[in-house]
Amino acid sequence: MKRLSRRVFSLAATSLMAAPRWAWPALGKVPKSLDHIILGCNDLDAGVEYVYQRTGVRASAGGVHPGAGTKNALLSLGKLRYLEIIAPDPLQSTSTDARQVASLKKPVLVGWAIHRHDVKKFAAVLQQDGVEYVGPKPGSRARPDGTTLTWESLALKDDKDGVLPFFIEWGAGSLHPSVDAAAGCRLTDVWLTAPAAADLQALAAELRLDVQIRESSELRLAAIIEGPKGALPLLSR
Repeated sequence: MKRLSRRVFSLAATSLMAAPRWAWPALGKVPKSLDHIILGCNDLDAGVEYVYQRTGVRASAGGVHPGAGTKNALLSLGKLRYLEIIAPDPLQSTSTDARQVASLKKPVLVGWAIHRHDVKKFAAVLQQDGVEYVGPKPGSRARPDGTTLTWESLALKDDKDGVLPFFIEWGAGSLHPSVDAAAGCRLTDVWLTAPAAADLQALAAELRLDVQIRESSELRLAAIIEGPKGALPLLSR
């Protein structure tokens, strides 16, 4: 059954890449404070293989998210940037899978993070601006070497299904995941698309986001990763 599910996953992923909406010019712009992008899949090994076949770099093991129902693998995208591939952790309850990756039929972007050095102060700014949010709340992940990464994150109450980012501040002494993740790729483009680009642009300005926004019929998060084997374009669901 596992072999069959991975083939279905692979076929769905291939159809995603053939979608005509990828006729976008590359502008080479990535938000300066971008921390990481998250690629969700229903099987971690299949997700790692999917990225490897298109970039030529195999993501390294990351660890598990206790209480979140997921585990991950990581790919460095340059200094203080990385790709997180997440999938269900079979040793945890699927009911805790907040990003619902177990139900995915193809690999899609399910979120992205902006780095903040002052997440508590930023929360106060959002509150003054009338932006609803959740947090800041602590998070942690057990690394394969036995150490634990810690952070605080703030999420928007309505993040448009992961199209809008969350904000993260890494704990003191925590090694940033990009430092020892598999290297060789870089993030070349990140953008949002929306039917009403001007409205989204205003919201992005309110959230202090340095991200390009393009007019489209759908609200989406998109990114392009370049690796030794070529470009890997990614879309949100």
